[in-house]
Amino acid sequence: MTIARRWVPMPLMSLFLLAMWLLMNQTVAFAHILLGAALGLFLPWIMQSLIPDRARVRRPWVIVRLFFRVLIDIVKSNIAVARIVLGGKERASHSGFMYIPLELKDPYGLAVLSCIITSTPGTVWVEYDQENSRLLIHVLDLQDESVWLDSIKGRYESLLREIFES
Repeated sequence: MTIARRWVPMPLMSLFLLAMWLLMNQTVAFAHILLGAALGLFLPWIMQSLIPDRARVRRPWVIVRLFFRVLIDIVKSNIAVARIVLGGKERASHSGFMYIPLELKDPYGLAVLSCIITSTPGTVWVEYDQENSRLLIHVLDLQDESVWLDSIKGRYESLLREIFES
């Protein structure tokens, strides 16, 4: 890390903070420029430890497979949720919570999995228990837990482990 990067780790953020400070105070007085510059330098320097490490993608070509798999599943889920919502009392759906044990440990892989689950209609990521590596999700149409377990572990977790952990 160069000396300049050590003292000004995020130069664009520093300039943005200075500009926002001046805009909020509606003045370009020397004292406000000085205070805004101090905040613009100090706050990114303090927040430097909060910046996560870069994601290490092990097999980038698997991302394409995951993308199309998620795209197809989102379309299928949209149709299934529309049938449940528009079907009324004709179709008996049972919503509920279920736990899924995960082998995926990478924080970036878990973040992508949470985006996949939450963006798929009918499912919501509720909680991740890091100690037991268990995921709690809510499913709109929970007929058979093993289907959802196989779907998330087999269709998503396996590919995410290939991408981030292999």
